[in-house]
Amino acid sequence: MKFELEALVIEHSCRDSALAKRIVERIDPRIPVGYVEDGRAFAQPIAGQDPFGAGKRRMILTRKHGSFVTGCPAASAKFACCGYLIMNLASNCPMDCSYCFLQEYLADNPGFKIFANYCDAFPELDKLSRTAGGRNFRIGTGELADSLAFDNFTGISAELVDFFAQRDNLLLELKTKTDEIENLLRIDSRGRTLVSWTLSPEAVFRSSERLTASPARRIAAARRLLAAGYRVGFHLDPIVAYPAAGRDYPALLDELFDNVPADRIAFISLGGLRMTPALRRIVRERFSADTMMVGEEVLAPDGRFRTFAAMRVALYSKLHERTRRAGVPQVYLCMEPASVHERVFGVRPPPPGAMGEKLAQEPA
Repeated sequence: MKFELEALVIEHSCRDSALAKRIVERIDPRIPVGYVEDGRAFAQPIAGQDPFGAGKRRMILTRKHGSFVTGCPAASAKFACCGYLIMNLASNCPMDCSYCFLQEYLADNPGFKIFANYCDAFPELDKLSRTAGGRNFRIGTGELADSLAFDNFTGISAELVDFFAQRDNLLLELKTKTDEIENLLRIDSRGRTLVSWTLSPEAVFRSSERLTASPARRIAAARRLLAAGYRVGFHLDPIVAYPAAGRDYPALLDELFDNVPADRIAFISLGGLRMTPALRRIVRERFSADTMMVGEEVLAPDGRFRTFAAMRVALYSKLHERTRRAGVPQVYLCMEPASVHERVFGVRPPPPGAMGEKLAQEPA
């Protein structure tokens, strides 16, 4: 992937880190590199036409203070929860999808930060593994940043995969919209790393997913990793209810199943487009020409604008039927209330965390 990187800023405390040395060695030598005491000032918005977009083009190597491993911020008693844990190793993403929630979440802190002390996460993970009491955990790095964007510079994935390969009750999920998998192909994951891709139809990709790999390239990357012993999963999220959605999303699944055996897919998650009022305003200002982002929505009880529930249920049900017939082992809804889950699957959702624990167990 060729991302638009304009500057690299490194805190003095990180200057001698292995990560800093790798990145400086691998980036384009024409990119200016600066050294500062505190990178936080460089993560702030720069006044101009698009501060968030400009922030994505400034890489800041800094230290993270506080815990690396936390609960998924989407988890709530209101929703059917998959029990996902988050490991934040970076903040922001060099890609620029119209619907991305980071536009609101990181509006005051948009610089693309990578945490040089990411190895401090390993003792946290070891403690979690030791005190699990027979439980299994699925831990992802793709919440505040794409897991593999710039991995050819950082090489972090190799260390993560090797670490998780030695712990049978922890599963690493690397979530991406790239096909940046070369580092992964060099390592034996022992089945303890799952790589997942957000998938959208071609129309949504072209309209709303800038600087990402095409859906076909994402699927091809999944096929290669599956052959190399990795587990793979897919997120059809957000599903955009545009006029041709009822045709294009099932066709996307058909393309996926033509290339990746459905019974070898660990899971497929489904989630509708949802935006807070603030995010909706930002999206329509930054991407006023994106026709995918101007559909008719209603303000739901959770304070987010969503497609009408009946339309969401109809799309989910059609896709669930397609995945059921194909033999996908696990399909779940993301950030939907139990009432929607019941209408789609005909049963109440599992207890919070049960799905994540099931996914994290050794595959049959």
